Amino acid sequence: MIKIMQDVPQQREKIFSAVMKTPDVSATVSEILAKVRKEGDEALIALTERFDKAKLSSLRVSEAEIEEAMGRVSVEFVEILQKAAENIREYHLSQRREGFEIRRENGVIVGQKVLPIERVGIYVPGGTAAYPSTVLMDSIPAVVAGCPRVVMTTPPNAEGKVNPVILAAAKVAGVKEIYKVGGAQAVAALAYGTESVPKVDKIVGPGNAFVAEAKRQVFGMVSIDMIAGPSEILVLADDSNRPMDVAADLLSQAEHDRMASAVLITDSEDFAKAVANELEKQIPLLARKEIARASIDNNGKIIVVKSLEEGIEVANGIAPEHLEICVDDPFPYLEKVRNAGSVFLGKYCPEAIGDYYAGTNHTLPTSGTARFSSALSVDDFIKKTQYVYYEKDALKSVAREVEYFAMQEGLTAHARSAVVRFEEEDNE
Repeated sequence: MIKIMQDVPQQREKIFSAVMKTPDVSATVSEILAKVRKEGDEALIALTERFDKAKLSSLRVSEAEIEEAMGRVSVEFVEILQKAAENIREYHLSQRREGFEIRRENGVIVGQKVLPIERVGIYVPGGTAAYPSTVLMDSIPAVVAGCPRVVMTTPPNAEGKVNPVILAAAKVAGVKEIYKVGGAQAVAALAYGTESVPKVDKIVGPGNAFVAEAKRQVFGMVSIDMIAGPSEILVLADDSNRPMDVAADLLSQAEHDRMASAVLITDSEDFAKAVANELEKQIPLLARKEIARASIDNNGKIIVVKSLEEGIEVANGIAPEHLEICVDDPFPYLEKVRNAGSVFLGKYCPEAIGDYYAGTNHTLPTSGTARFSSALSVDDFIKKTQYVYYEKDALKSVAREVEYFAMQEGLTAHARSAVVRFEEEDNE
């Protein structure tokens, strides 16, 4: 049964502690990383047999396997993938940025180039569920950014096959280089490179505790997008909503993971009770009812506040991954949102529309990190290189000032480099 609470200050801390309770797998992950770094493909094949029960002769997904997968996926689903991809591409095309150049007097030029990251690794989870949506969300921004090489890893099933919907999504997204490897070993392969899997410059994509810890440990050798925790949804709703709708939205995240967090904030205690009752009706109907049950019982909460204005401030303190604002006129509340990964506005905008179809990205900051980080975007797949040009007279006019500045830091070589070019002229 979901908890209905009114102690808001304590509740914030309890929500954070619930989603941050992840198992300590650091030692196991360190061993896997070291094994892959030392043994390469041999380690990947052995670990895939150990964890996924698959005996592989080749790690790379062949063109024939991709075409076979396309034949196993319904035409209707391929068309839906294509429509979703169009929406995602359109949204992320608007995020592309250009460089700039500033020309000052005396021959000074400063500017910035925007360049795509050359090699990007996309991790796509497998295990308890297949997520073709993650393929689209993580790879399309990389393609839009212009990354020359986009590599995908995903775990195979016991027969050594990748789920056909994953391969279909990869084809629609334009990803051609795919490897049958998952877990921490996939992160290791992307970070260090093996005989088959190329070393990349950045790794993106969600995963379980082992994948998250592996990304944490290889960060610095490669860049990563974020350390993603269990999924979260926070619904801000008044009693003009139907309890069944709000309950369904809460369960849309609860079914992800036993550690997922589903939270409702409302200004009506009667509505809170109605949603709680509706959850009990809907959970038994779900295909993943055991997972949803554990999530709701352990991490599900309803916070009753005096007003929705207070509720939006509570939401800002929690900084949820997904924030639904289920009211007739949500836009005034949107103006007050400071911390959220992605916001869903109105009574007819369930979080699932963003997971699959709207075009906004579903790879989002979790565990309160929306206070300082953002959804995956084209910005995650670019780097910015700045440049400076000074003509002779331009440098001469400021050389003494640069020298003086450098001397305040005790860096005499810095100081000398600014004036050495003009010493002979000054002595004439």
